[in-house]
Amino acid sequence: MKNIALVAILALGFLTSCKEEKKQTEETPVAKKEISEDLKWSERMALSEVKRFPDPTLLDFRDKPKWSYTPGLVLQGMSKVFEQTKNQKIYDYIYDYPNRMIEEDGKIKTYKMSNYNLDMIKAGDVIYYVYNKTQESRFKKVMDTLHKQLEGQPTTSEGGYWHKKIYPYQMWLDGVYMAEPFHTKYAKAYMNEDEANKVYDKIMLQFDLIEKYSRDPETGLYYHGWDESKEQKWADKETGLSQNFWSRGMGWYGMALVDVLDYLPQDHEGRERLVKYLNQYAEAIVKYQDEKTGTWYQVLNLPEKEGNYLEATGTSMFTYTLAKGVNKGYLPKQYLDNANKAFNGILETFITVEDNGVVNLNKCCGVAGLGGNPYRDGTFEYYIGEIIRSNDPKGTGPFMMAALELNK
Repeated sequence: MKNIALVAILALGFLTSCKEEKKQTEETPVAKKEISEDLKWSERMALSEVKRFPDPTLLDFRDKPKWSYTPGLVLQGMSKVFEQTKNQKIYDYIYDYPNRMIEEDGKIKTYKMSNYNLDMIKAGDVIYYVYNKTQESRFKKVMDTLHKQLEGQPTTSEGGYWHKKIYPYQMWLDGVYMAEPFHTKYAKAYMNEDEANKVYDKIMLQFDLIEKYSRDPETGLYYHGWDESKEQKWADKETGLSQNFWSRGMGWYGMALVDVLDYLPQDHEGRERLVKYLNQYAEAIVKYQDEKTGTWYQVLNLPEKEGNYLEATGTSMFTYTLAKGVNKGYLPKQYLDNANKAFNGILETFITVEDNGVVNLNKCCGVAGLGGNPYRDGTFEYYIGEIIRSNDPKGTGPFMMAALELNK
């Protein structure tokens, strides 16, 4: 009897244990991976952005749609991912932005040409991409509009585009990336040879003026902004230059160099100069690559200064520029080591992955500029004091492009 009682007790205990285990399993299900870890980082980030911002017009944490450079940047990255993966979900997301933002007559919602804002040109790269897929006439009209803006863009005395009409006589590093890759591909695709050559010459002038005024001959780094009038509080009264070497500002410029070279004709006299500028640029930035992590600081040349931090958007841009520069044959192969070290540093320093597989890029500088209201004075304290956030599109877009160049 004792043995029977013991068996009964053990059986009851076993059943209770099974029920409790089953109950516990039901209460805490294992999170389903919506984004597989088996995919490359480029596709994982693209799908993470789709998950984060189901409406592409709200990229950049917006509460209402706006024509802007940030969707242009992320969706351009996604277009490169789609060309590799043929994941239809990604293409549908890319198309959704222009489909929502462009009227049937080609009018761009929220865009105002009279603002003459170079930032508004960047999304033209996405329009170029979808137009070549769809041949929808409204998209060609948008590109014509953006070209017309650049034809009328106010300039410095030597022909350098003002960054915006509200920022007179100012050239920023950002502006070259915002405008010139689109303008180069537009001229090559839709203009006759004589007219296209005039555009190429104007594009080269923008780079030549940045090299003339913004490059520091001692470090090889580039100051964020230059004010020809020398009237801005942020501008040096002798040189007109801002005070600091901002990581993302230089990131914009590097991406502009490698992306314009995709479309500038082989026989254009400026091509050799652009390659030279890129080589000088690469030589300079690798000197400031953090030895331990392979990433770069928010203010490039002051790693030891209190408050400075390793920053994800500029790092992603440098990684892309170096990797693409080598892949295209513009840069010596040694820079691929720097690019790989940087990408590994991004994964180690900035990337986290949620239980469902969504990828986050952390430690992104949210925004930085010069002048405006409230006034941005370009000091070290200003650059390190701006908001730091995760998944800023100015980082996620270049991250995708860097990952693609490195086949990651």
